[in-house]
Amino acid sequence: MRSELISRLAELDSRIAVVDRETPYTYSELLDGVRRVEKELESHDVRPHDVVVLNGDFSFLSIATLLALYLNRNVVVPVVTLTEGTLRTVTESCFPSHVIKVGEDLAFEAVAAPSADVGTYGRLVEAGAAGLVLLSSGSTGAPKAILHNLDSLVEEKLGKRTRMGSRASNILMFLLFDHIGGINSLLGVFRVGGTAIVPGQRTPDEICVLVEKYGIRLLPTSPTFLNLILIGAYHEKHDLSSLRLITYGTEPMPEELLKRVNGAFPRAKLLQTFGTSETGISTTTSESSASTYFKIEDANVQYRIVDGELQLKSNTQFMGYLNYPADCLTEDGWFRTGDLVEEKGDGYIKIKGRAKEIINVGGEKVLPLELESLLLGSPLVDDCVVYGKPNAITGQSVCVDIRPHGDVSRAEMRRHVVEFLTGKVDQFKIPTKVNVVAEMTVSERFKKRRIQL
Repeated sequence: MRSELISRLAELDSRIAVVDRETPYTYSELLDGVRRVEKELESHDVRPHDVVVLNGDFSFLSIATLLALYLNRNVVVPVVTLTEGTLRTVTESCFPSHVIKVGEDLAFEAVAAPSADVGTYGRLVEAGAAGLVLLSSGSTGAPKAILHNLDSLVEEKLGKRTRMGSRASNILMFLLFDHIGGINSLLGVFRVGGTAIVPGQRTPDEICVLVEKYGIRLLPTSPTFLNLILIGAYHEKHDLSSLRLITYGTEPMPEELLKRVNGAFPRAKLLQTFGTSETGISTTTSESSASTYFKIEDANVQYRIVDGELQLKSNTQFMGYLNYPADCLTEDGWFRTGDLVEEKGDGYIKIKGRAKEIINVGGEKVLPLELESLLLGSPLVDDCVVYGKPNAITGQSVCVDIRPHGDVSRAEMRRHVVEFLTGKVDQFKIPTKVNVVAEMTVSERFKKRRIQL
């Protein structure tokens, strides 16, 4: 696959591979960049199968470095934001030999990490394969270090040769460099011989500017980010008529928000995507652009539903965690996603929420997504997030943070929420605490942060 990748880059030659903050680079220049990085790896004594932390987001240089590390059979740990805590986690669990920081140039730092147990990466060494370590968001503690066979990921994506059209596809690198979706997007660029459009910053305005300027047809994003576009009316300030497909994932889509997005982008097809850092991105089909039901239709992925939880097996399944027990795997090797779903008779499924986000009110279960979807149907609510807090009597109580549409006081919003939900849900589901906020708290991956105290 390595020689195939090189020949593919050479074959694409003068096509534009990357537009990095307005500067275009051809595939020929990308291949030259890879060769230059390979020489730097050699000069800094980065040997095959060494673990290397690659600190940076998408850029021409980071893409060239990732490819060079793959060709050198290294274990790559991409990290966009390298904090002291993250470096400590990576050092203690991944045993890196070097940190490469991507700026205008590459900065190499040797790491005095403990020696890795031979068994940690032994299967990769035996297979002569490169590795990829993805870090979970770490919202419930230290991030999990998720080990993949990078050769398998590349083979799964690039092994499906796609006929290249005369006009290259511009693909927006919206998802982060250290996210499974971001890696998937990049490999998708190479698969179709397209162009990776790298944003300077991931703000709704900047993304919409790039869609208009480069005639982007596919926008991979999240429900939270789509709502930010709608709240700021950026879809009205920019010409986004080139969009033909909007894919959304990383978190469940509230049905009322999907209605809003459909109305704002009538010419674009909306597709629910699904994937995990442990199993990769699955090929999916939505029931329709107006539906939150979808099918997993991927020859490389199997799924089943056990006690309402979605479980997966894939050809690109992770090799294990480097710092946690793999208790998310069943005895027969299925990955427990933690996503609660319901299935229709025709095989379509819908995500109802995360098992760990269930609010227990006196023994009764509340799923935040149900309430959020309903509240987004109110003309007074631009956005909201529902979460549980400890309660001495009921165990937990239902709380909601609301970004209002217009100037609405907390007392007014509290009354409105009770009136709006009464008759639509059981009484125990109605929030007992309503906060009015100016902005929602979201992660760098544009997912809502749920407060669980």
